[in-house]
Amino acid sequence: MITAKAPGKLYIAGEYAVVENGYPAILVALNQFVTCSIKVSPADTGRIISEQYHENSLLWRRQGDKMVVDQRDNPFAYILSAISVTEEYARSLDRQLQIYDIYIDSQLDSANGKKYGLGSSAAVTVATVKALCLFYDLPVDKDKLFKLAAIAHFAVQGNGSLGDVAASVYGGWIAYHSFDRQWLAEQRQYLDLPTLLDLPWPDLKIESLTAPANLQLLIGWTGSPASTSRLVDKISLFKARQQDKYHHFLEESKACIQRMIEGFHQADLDVIKREIRKNRELLKNLGANSGVQIETPILHELCRIAEDFGGAAKTSGAGGGDCGIVAIDGHADLDGLLAAWQTKKIEQLPLAVHFVNSIRRYKLKIK
Repeated sequence: MITAKAPGKLYIAGEYAVVENGYPAILVALNQFVTCSIKVSPADTGRIISEQYHENSLLWRRQGDKMVVDQRDNPFAYILSAISVTEEYARSLDRQLQIYDIYIDSQLDSANGKKYGLGSSAAVTVATVKALCLFYDLPVDKDKLFKLAAIAHFAVQGNGSLGDVAASVYGGWIAYHSFDRQWLAEQRQYLDLPTLLDLPWPDLKIESLTAPANLQLLIGWTGSPASTSRLVDKISLFKARQQDKYHHFLEESKACIQRMIEGFHQADLDVIKREIRKNRELLKNLGANSGVQIETPILHELCRIAEDFGGAAKTSGAGGGDCGIVAIDGHADLDGLLAAWQTKKIEQLPLAVHFVNSIRRYKLKIK
């Protein structure tokens, strides 16, 4: 059996703007994982098995008289897309395709199935691609692994920046500049995968960051999951209707994230905290202008309490629920902050930053 895992992630700053080509965000990979195991099937049929997903529910909506299923919230859609793309690459390298069983184990959702917003769709995509690359002995480094997983994930989701895929592949703290997805869609029509993987992708930039030694990251979960895809869809309407305000938001966000990246380079927690607060205000204004509730009342309380204890806090990801993050000095009264969260029924997720080794190291996990 071959086993590979991919970590979950959280956005630290730069949400929504990062969906535009070349605009930056900062993310962090966390030590909760999706694990994918593969073994050759003894039968003439293969299986995809997951304890978490066996009763997976599909979301659907009405479009006129049609019932439309939203595959973007279906983990199996990402697994199947990951298989399709990786096996396309395997065929291009003359590998003989096999029948196998895939076992998926996810730590990224709560025990009762609620989503924490840790990027489970990206992590399951990366873990599946990584395991299949080992299974077929495909020559990939982190850059090619990212590109394969990004192609597979984008084929299902159709929007988003793919920053969560980057965090799952590279690990640690990263600054991510999104690539031109329209270019990717066009190139997929006539370039083979080996050629596409070797090309530089327009605007793509992924940089590993080192956090200041005194930076403590706290994560609070509101207990209310949110759908990133649908929130991004709503912001797209605002973009179309109020282009000047949207463009102003983009430029302000870019400047904010660039200052924050410099704060990481200088190991200056005060700069990082200042820009987290700035990014929070930009996102709140975006929500007010677009009519999208990015910072919910419970997320507002999460941030207010953190600020009372000297932390800089904001929503993480698309908002509308899920998690908030806090950057705070490790010597602050963290116990007091967490106790105050508890009174508001905000759950601390006791997660740590995860750093990813080279994919070749995972061959040690072959059993």
